[in-house]
Amino acid sequence: MKTKQDIIAWLDANLAPFIRMADEIWANPELAFQEFKASKLQADYLEQEGFRITWDLAGMSTAFVAEWGEGKPIIGYAGEYDALPGLSQKKQPTPEPVEVGGPGHGCGHNLLGTSCVAAAVAVKKWLEATGTSGVVRYYGCPAEEKGGGKVFMVRDGIFDDLDAAFSPHPAFVNMASKGSCLGVNSIRFRFHGRTAHAAGAPHLGRSALDAVELMNVGVNYLREHMVDHARIHYVITDGGKAPNVIPDTAEVYYYIRAHLPAEVAELTDRVRKVAQGAAMMTETTVEEIFEAGSSSQLSNHVLADMQYEAMQLIGPTPFDEADWAFARAMEAAYPPGTRDSVTAGYGVPPGLVTEPLLAAPLPSMDEGKILPGSTDVGDLSWRVPLGSLWVTGSPVAAVGHSWGITAASGAGIGHKGMVYAAKVLAVTTAELFTSPEKLKAARAEFEAATSKHPYVLPIPEGMNPPSHPHPYR
Repeated sequence: MKTKQDIIAWLDANLAPFIRMADEIWANPELAFQEFKASKLQADYLEQEGFRITWDLAGMSTAFVAEWGEGKPIIGYAGEYDALPGLSQKKQPTPEPVEVGGPGHGCGHNLLGTSCVAAAVAVKKWLEATGTSGVVRYYGCPAEEKGGGKVFMVRDGIFDDLDAAFSPHPAFVNMASKGSCLGVNSIRFRFHGRTAHAAGAPHLGRSALDAVELMNVGVNYLREHMVDHARIHYVITDGGKAPNVIPDTAEVYYYIRAHLPAEVAELTDRVRKVAQGAAMMTETTVEEIFEAGSSSQLSNHVLADMQYEAMQLIGPTPFDEADWAFARAMEAAYPPGTRDSVTAGYGVPPGLVTEPLLAAPLPSMDEGKILPGSTDVGDLSWRVPLGSLWVTGSPVAAVGHSWGITAASGAGIGHKGMVYAAKVLAVTTAELFTSPEKLKAARAEFEAATSKHPYVLPIPEGMNPPSHPHPYR
């Protein structure tokens, strides 16, 4: 196993354990910070393959790193395995939950983490066969969907000695990303007032709900004075219990998004001032409960171009007729026009995609585009050169964080996308190990980008992740 073609062939010949791993994680969806089965399954497998395992990274019981090799360079893969609430779904192209209201892998993290495991093992075998110096690492990263596990890992310096990192993600397209996303702060604003009879003694009450509503009005006026790409969303999580009782507590939950770290921090401060003003107007007090934060993403163009070269070597994803039939049936289950809406979000020109499933690799069409979502992968990208990769793991019309992604992530389309991602990562990594000039170029690009804007850790000082003892270790 000494050439890139050998790496590709090895992955083709050794699909079974990785498909079983992805399916077991799919069948046992676990939410943020509680990915007990998934983390143990992956760590045990990597340990059997000769990797050194370190648990409890940054205070999280489901975070671990597996590494093999010695010396430099050090290349890492950021894997994920958390599911989403309420997205349980059978492996079929029409919506039907396995468990009504249950969690499901509606973002394909069962595939994401396992593709990185497969790539790490393939690279380890290539390093052994060629006698090449260097270290390959797999990071099991909890709580990407809610909680920002990588942010705590960044804070504690877990990634600092990496020379480069990779983070693939299932999508509808094979494309090395040159785009970005929004940073986000997730904050609950809880107001405290004084209760009273709403009809008999309203003058004695101080309504926490009034404060929530006034805050929301103020923030809605703030929207006129934000940068264009910023986003603010909220839900009222507690509005009182009865109309005739003035609520002494009420709460609103906000997501505050902008692009650069400094922009997120500034917009968050402005929202805080609105909350303080609402408290002043209603003679209540406001408590801030910071849930999570993450930063925008710096996608390294040098690494993206290398991944595209790898995709051209590998060729299209080998979908079969069963996969195409699945994709056609799923597209019919979504509203007309969904396909075009999905592709537009990734910078793909209208009319380019004419089929329900994309197999061929495409050049990076998202350069300069800021996707409106957020991920803690962004914080990793501000610490080390990051190669970001989209791979086809679902039909084009399957909307992110919906039942269709869950279904495809447990079916043949997802399996083939997972292996495709592993091939791209492993081939690109082998090139990095033997091309120090490309690592140097990726680092130079990274340093130029980060020198323009300061990185602001998006969580408050002293904040720690939830504590969940691991029951299987």
